[in-house]
Formats: sequence, structure tokens, C-alpha cells
Amino acid sequence: MSIVASVRSIFVPVNREGHPFIAAFAVAAVVFGALLPLSLVITVPLTIWCVYFFRDPPRVTMLADSVVVSPADGRIVTVSEVPVPAELAALDMQSALKISIFMSVFDCHVNRAPVAGTVAEQVYCPGVFVNAELDKASANNERNALVLSTEHGPVGVVQVAGLIARRIVSWVKPGDRLSAGERFGLIRFGSKLDVYLPPGTAARVAVGQRAVAGETVLADLSADAPVWADISRT
Repeated sequence: MSIVASVRSIFVPVNREGHPFIAAFAVAAVVFGALLPLSLVITVPLTIWCVYFFRDPPRVTMLADSVVVSPADGRIVTVSEVPVPAELAALDMQSALKISIFMSVFDCHVNRAPVAGTVAEQVYCPGVFVNAELDKASANNERNALVLSTEHGPVGVVQVAGLIARRIVSWVKPGDRLSAGERFGLIRFGSKLDVYLPPGTAARVAVGQRAVAGETVLADLSADAPVWADISRT
């Protein structure tokens, strides 16, 4: 094994979106540490937390067209059938199975595609910044909605900003093709992801369960599809 491979196996990669923030925290730690050494008790842990927040570990994603995987690390806070929000009108459904994953400031915030598909539509909605764990955040908070066209019909995934989040980052645009588990964006700092699936879809998770982005199976869009087909490291 090469030295580079050995280092990568020990240290989790950090997403490039975090580099400016990590640098700012590190500079602040040095400056305040020089002026007031006791401040290092606060600034050093904050710098370490910033590095931890922007971690971007590889994930192993099941390759089965019918399987829906979690788009985020965090806790399942909603599993219920709800009316489809206006920003997801392209789903062409009256109602959908909604599965929400809440990300605390200690969860990895890199978002991954829940299914393989083409970005059919992207809608950005400005809003407020209440606690993303609350159900009303899905309708009132700043959010970025994607409609993915898949072999099993359209699927919606919405990035919802949280209480202290001030930036939704999306790296995709309409027409882009995504693989299941592929990175498509992130949110800073604390937020949730909503997934909207065709009504009648059977969920494979429950409220309170922990989910891992790109790995935890949320649902299966086709009961006849081979669930344990293959895996891929992304």
C-alpha cells in the first residue's frame, strides 16, 4: 500500500467547501491564542469541530434501480404520506411518502442522490431559518428542491436549511445525470433532507432510526426488483 493510500485510510477527506471556513477558524485560533492564550481552550476545539463538520467520507452504495438510499447522515424524523409541496409540482402526484432526515451540527453534511436518475427540475425557495427538526421547516425554511426522473417514476429530494444554516450548496443543474449515492450538494450548518416517493411506497426505516448517506436503505420502489444486486464505493 502506498503512503498516500495509507494516509487516506487513516484521515477522512474534507470537502473543498469547508477549506475557507477551516482556514478562518485556524487563523482566528492563532491570532486570539497569541493575544490571549486561554482563548485556545475555545478556538482550538472549534477549529477541530469545523474540520469534522466538513468531513466527506467514502460510502458504499447498493446498485439496484429500485432501492432508495438516504441522501443524508442523521436521524429519521418523519415517515408519513403528505400532500406534495408546490415546489415539487413536477412530481405530478397529489400525495407522496415523505421521509425526512435531520442533520445535527455533528453529522456529515454532504448530501447524496437517493436514487439514480436525471435532474428534471430544480426549484430554489427562499425562506426563514427555524429549527429544521420541526415539520413546518419543510414549508417555511429556505430550501432547494430537486425532481429526479428515474426508471420507477419521479422522486423528489429537498435540501432544507436549519436554524443556523445560512447556505444551501447544490452542485447540479437540470439535465445532469446522477448515480445513486453520488454527491450533489451540502448545507451549512445543521439542516435536513426530505425525500418524496410515490404514494404506497413501503418505507424500510422508522422515526428515530439513524441513517447513513448513500448506504441506509429508505425504501424500495419495486417489490420485484433485486434489492441485493451490487455495491459501489463512491
